[in-house]
Amino acid sequence: MAEVSAGSVAGWESIVLENGALRVTVLPEKGADIYSLVDLRTGVDVLFKGPWGLRPPGAEPLPGSDGDEFMWNYEGGWQELLPSVNEACTYRGRRIPFHGEVASLPWRYEPIEGGTAVRLWTRCRQTPFRLERVMRLGEEAELRLEGSVVNESEEAAHLVWGQHCVVGPPFLERGCRLEAAARTILTSPALWEPETARLEPGRQAAWPDAPLRAGGTVDLREVPGPEAGSHDDLYLTDLEAGRLRVTNPRLPLTFELEWDAELFRYVVLWQPYGGARAAPLTGSYALGVEPWTSRHNLEQAIAAGEAIELEGGGRIDTLVVARLG
Repeated sequence: MAEVSAGSVAGWESIVLENGALRVTVLPEKGADIYSLVDLRTGVDVLFKGPWGLRPPGAEPLPGSDGDEFMWNYEGGWQELLPSVNEACTYRGRRIPFHGEVASLPWRYEPIEGGTAVRLWTRCRQTPFRLERVMRLGEEAELRLEGSVVNESEEAAHLVWGQHCVVGPPFLERGCRLEAAARTILTSPALWEPETARLEPGRQAAWPDAPLRAGGTVDLREVPGPEAGSHDDLYLTDLEAGRLRVTNPRLPLTFELEWDAELFRYVVLWQPYGGARAAPLTGSYALGVEPWTSRHNLEQAIAAGEAIELEGGGRIDTLVVARLG
């Protein structure tokens, strides 16, 4: 049976869910980050940990994070993004920060169901949304995230919602394989770091073969090691199902993610394969596997007709499931 307990990580209050097969650590005061996801059979945490580490509450922002509050103390792991993703934007005269509001806000929480699950929630400050997440462990190594967005105003409002889930070492290494139920690749329209980007920007291609700047294609299912020295960001869409998996055949261990593909219609693949040079992400080796409702920030998503318009008092419920096997 699952148990919920309290602890701390680098000075941050933590909640730990454990059932004998899986241990999950959450930081409620830090955007309800899912800090770790540990397979207890192997002792391996599959989530990315930045080489710079998690800083304590009140620490100076990471060098190079500038005005992006999300990056001030980004340590890796798994965050939720709402009501926007990507670059900061303006909505109804209010500034929405990079990657939205909720990942930089404290969340409240309470144990539920006799202490075997936990409910967390927060309220946006620039938009009228309340985000709730119920976390429970299923049978074996399964984490279930029951998410709800409520518009607490009487007026309709727009949103973009995303899961910012990133895996990393020691789970991620050369020889891992990525499988995704997608048909189409969209490479980023602009290059983050031109000196290390390997993919041709602004292109559409059939999964899994992405166009290379040097010519030819690369099979995105094959994960290289950090010696690749590349850094790319791209999107998958035309999903056959909300499902992907990353497998390490050496351990052996598989991380699997499932979601509602009618809601989260894009997957962001963030690929800092040893080529992240700009601070604060310098030295990252990771793979972001991130279901989003749109690949655009809120302002751009509205213009593209991809933002979700939630009526006053309206509610969206969804389920995201992560498994280790």
